[in-house]
Order: sequence, then structure tokens, then C-alpha cells
Amino acid sequence: MQHLSLLELWNSMSAFPRGIVYTLLIMSVWSLGISLSKWWRIRKAQRETRKFAPEFSRFLQEEQMEGAISLAGKYKKSHVARTLTGALEEIKPLLTDNQITVADINSAERAIERNMMIIQAELKRGQGVLATVGATAPFVGLLGTVLGIVNAFTGMAAGGGSGGLAAVAGGIAEALITTAFGLIVAIPAVWLFNYFQTKLEFLVVEMTYTSKELIDYMIKGVGHEFGRSTFTKDFPAKVTSSSGHISQ
Repeated sequence: MQHLSLLELWNSMSAFPRGIVYTLLIMSVWSLGISLSKWWRIRKAQRETRKFAPEFSRFLQEEQMEGAISLAGKYKKSHVARTLTGALEEIKPLLTDNQITVADINSAERAIERNMMIIQAELKRGQGVLATVGATAPFVGLLGTVLGIVNAFTGMAAGGGSGGLAAVAGGIAEALITTAFGLIVAIPAVWLFNYFQTKLEFLVVEMTYTSKELIDYMIKGVGHEFGRSTFTKDFPAKVTSSSGHISQ
């Protein structure tokens, strides 16, 4: 029995199936490049957050809001620090008078929401590409397969049907290889999309938790009752625990 190697199949391919393979290769490189960039960005955000959390908590325990604001500005890769920076910048002009009102807290909360929307949009960047590659790569490969089989049977008909299945075996193998390539490209893209989707959900939870706790801290701070807040005790443990869980 004669076996065709992949190299022989590639050499026997016509221009169209080769174009399909090249297209799938580009899709694969594109999705892998985006995945590597997203992984590196999330890794740096988690690393900076683990450093930022205990330092920020210490400043709040000591009621050094100026130091907390300055610290948040230094960790520009941390998603949590960037989320809190908006609220801290809103109250910074009020620190000299120690007059933080409910209206000021509402303004800080809106600033946090704006920051969270921007950060979430940045974190989701590239997700659409992974979803598109995962959904369309099998169909791109199937397109090459369908046209390849049509060409194989057309060639068989032109030869008067002589040779039977053996005459079109090579053509069918050439056609099916594009579907195999499509699946090879699609499966990792789907896995990576789900992986990053789970990561992003945990990052959003971190940002939401810390921002709500800071607002609660500020609310309790109205009337100079900062010491009653539990934020400084919970913040480092929650963020470090969540970050550690995500990085598994």
C-alpha cells in the first residue's frame, strides 16, 4: 500500500489549498502573538498588585493619604492601583482642608467607574481575535476540503472514471489536510480564549472589590473616623489571595 507523506501532499497541492494553509498559518501566528502579549500584560499587573497591596494598606493604616496617592501613581501596570488612582486624585485637593463630603465621595466613585471601564477595555483587547480565529478556522479549512474534493472528482470524471478510488485517493487526502490544519489552529485559540476570559473575570473581581472597599473606607472617614474601617486589614489579604488564585 502506498502512503503519501505530508511533504508529498504539500508538493502535490494546487494554489488554492496552499493559500488556505497559508491563511490558517497567519491566523495561528496572529492568535498566538496576541495571547503572548495578553499573558505578559496580565502577569505584570498581578506582580505589581502583589507589591502594591501591602504598601498601600500601610499608608492607609497610618492615615497618610498623600503617600497612598503617590504610591498608586507609581504602579502603572497594576490594575488595582490604576483603578484606585482615579478616586484618590479626586480627593487629593481636599486633603489640605480635611473636608471630604458625600458629594466628594460620589465624585470619587464615578472616577473609579471610569477607570474600571478603561482598564476592562484594555484587558479585553485581543479577545475578539481569539474568538474569531477559534470560530472560523475550521470553516476556512473546510472550504479547502470541499473544493479539493470537488477537484478530485472532477479529475476522476475527466479520466472516464478509470482507476476507481485509488485514482482520487491522493486528491481526497490533499483536500482533507486543510480541515486538519483548521482544527489545529482553532483548538488552541478556543482554549486560550476561555483561559483569558477566566483570568479577566478574576481581575474584574479584584478591581471591583478594592474600589468598593476604598469607597467604604472614605465613607467611614467622613467625620474623621478613619480608624473604624476594615479596609486596611482586608485589602492585602484579599488582593494577594485573588492574585495567587488567578496565577495558578
